[in-house]
Amino acid sequence: MAELSEQQEQDQGETKQTRRLRSGFWFGVIILLIIVGLAGAGFYLFTQLRDKQADLGGEVKGQMSKQIADYQAQLVAIQSQLASLEANIAGKDNHYTKTLADFSQLHSEKLQTTRKELNDSIVGVQRQLGKTRGDWLIADAEYLLSVANERLYLISDVNTTREALEAADQRLRESGDAGTFKVREEIAREISDIKNVMVADVVGIYASIQTLQDHVDKLVLFLPYTGKALTAPVEEKPSAESGQDHGLLDSAMSQLQGIVTIRHTEHEVKEILTPEEAQFIQEQLRVKLEMVKIALVQHNEALFQSSLADAKKWAELHFMKNTDISNFIAELDRFSSIKIRSQFPDISSSLKMLRDITKLRIEADKAMPSVEPIAPVAPIKPSETVAPVEKIEAIKPTEAVPVAQ
Repeated sequence: MAELSEQQEQDQGETKQTRRLRSGFWFGVIILLIIVGLAGAGFYLFTQLRDKQADLGGEVKGQMSKQIADYQAQLVAIQSQLASLEANIAGKDNHYTKTLADFSQLHSEKLQTTRKELNDSIVGVQRQLGKTRGDWLIADAEYLLSVANERLYLISDVNTTREALEAADQRLRESGDAGTFKVREEIAREISDIKNVMVADVVGIYASIQTLQDHVDKLVLFLPYTGKALTAPVEEKPSAESGQDHGLLDSAMSQLQGIVTIRHTEHEVKEILTPEEAQFIQEQLRVKLEMVKIALVQHNEALFQSSLADAKKWAELHFMKNTDISNFIAELDRFSSIKIRSQFPDISSSLKMLRDITKLRIEADKAMPSVEPIAPVAPIKPSETVAPVEKIEAIKPTEAVPVAQ
């Protein structure tokens, strides 16, 4: 029994061990399966992760490539903008450089012009300061000759022109310059020509025309007009033989005396003027005479003659031929024979010669005989003034040759 129990126990022990071995085996198998499953799952997950990583890497690479391309395009645009900005800066730099160069050149030209004008002014002042009394007299004579030309040709002032020429001749005589002899001869000829010029009495003619305007109301119109003042009848002394025959006629005329004025005319009377028309005719004659006065003041010879002819024609056409109108027309004819603008002579030759006084001085020096050398003179003190050599040489001949007064 005991052996059976021990055997049973051993059998139970073996059975338990066998069961344990089987449980361990299956547990190991299960563990192995779990490990294999986990390994497969891990490999699957690794594969999926690698695929996702590959896809993610491609997407990232594409995005990076796109971003790099965008950055490159932006960089190219920035480079083009920088190039255009550099070109603009270079253009502005060239423009500013050119502007500065032009301004510098203009400033230099102005500076040179100002310097030249200043030098000319200094030279002119030096020349003015170095002039002698004879030079000043010659300059004064030149001014007087220019005034004479202006007064003659612009204003037709003959008297002032003659006085200016005489004053210029006096200045040249006082200068004592031998080069002015020919100029004085020309001035003498011009003075003679000016004295022969006949100048119209503009003031007297103007006053005479004004008198004619005042006498227009006294002229009798050719055509009768209403509202005319009555004229006093002319009494005739009857002869002894016709006294009895005209008794009735005298009595009738005595009754009409002061009422009717009988006038004989050779022209046919076609109409009777109104007082306004008669006044218009008179005013037209005054206007034509006013045009004559305007032409006289302006020294317009053509307008003066045409206005006189127009006034004469108007007077002959609208006014009765009697003593008043005959005197009126005779006065207009007298005005027509007057030349209000004379032909003035040319007096510019003396001015041209005087402006070229240097040439005349050279010619005068050549015409003069040679002068013996003068003995040396004691030195002059600095305080004493010495005239220029050129002026002394010009004055020397006047001591030997008398100047024509």
